[in-house]
Amino acid sequence: MKIDIHSIDLVYLWVDGNNPEWQAKRAAFLDGKTENLLTNYRSYLNNDELKYSLRSIERYAPWVRNIFILTDNQEPKWLDISNPKIKIIDQNDILPNKSLPCFNSNVLEHFLYKIPNLSEYFLLSNDDMFLNRTVLPDTFFAADGFPIIRLNQKPFRRFRWFLREQILKKPHKLYSKALFNAAELVKNKFGVFYNGLPHHNIDSYLKSDCLRVSEQIFKDEIDIMKLNHVRSSNDIQRVIYSYVALAEKRGHLHHVSSKDSLHVHIQKERHYERLEKINPTFFCMNDTEYADDNDRMKLKEWLNNRFPKKSQFEK
Repeated sequence: MKIDIHSIDLVYLWVDGNNPEWQAKRAAFLDGKTENLLTNYRSYLNNDELKYSLRSIERYAPWVRNIFILTDNQEPKWLDISNPKIKIIDQNDILPNKSLPCFNSNVLEHFLYKIPNLSEYFLLSNDDMFLNRTVLPDTFFAADGFPIIRLNQKPFRRFRWFLREQILKKPHKLYSKALFNAAELVKNKFGVFYNGLPHHNIDSYLKSDCLRVSEQIFKDEIDIMKLNHVRSSNDIQRVIYSYVALAEKRGHLHHVSSKDSLHVHIQKERHYERLEKINPTFFCMNDTEYADDNDRMKLKEWLNNRFPKKSQFEK
């Protein structure tokens, strides 16, 4: 089945964590709760990565139909919302009251299929993810219409989880728990544990699969976590849609190499050097808890040099 190049949408998750009103809302909700505040704060920092990610999309994937930016009652000041491709979606319009306020992307990602007029075929990206060369619809969807699922190969993940938790008694990060929870649910339902982890870049999905997993196959488990306003130990990461697709033979597994997809920590000079040397198809510029404002300034300068041409999506 040939995929219509005019039927693939792109969804971004974006929030301006520098916005004082948003910071006040989150602080009021936490009200003294520590909820891994320091390690998650970096997830909300805004360094205009979205601007450059969109420049990479215009340059390397101009065939994308609509670009939905899912946010929390915000919009980038530089964004031209009159552009017919751009659709700003307020998370409050697709989340139920029980999930609000939502400061948990794991919850938000289980409602993507509710975005009005979202195509059956869609891509999902964060603002720190970029294309580095031309991609086509068949980069993301195979001839049979099923998504190509890119995962980092991690052999013996289940054993390493047991070793860390039961033997070494070291706590797992909440992100790791959400991934493991997804893999365990699929193992218990379909009898196979998928060791592969998300490559932390643009992924492809079928909207109907997302609806079926969240409202039928794992409805009870996902309904429980919809109450998690912040990241919690029983979160279920969106990789569950990919694992189910693989288990049902409705997806095509592709283990990525660094030539395919590279994850850069912005405070590490050698990561920039590796990126230039390898020149992968996808790359992510990850703002870690170890980065400082100087690292972020360097990142913005680097992105501006890499994608200097203003896109149609900017004012």
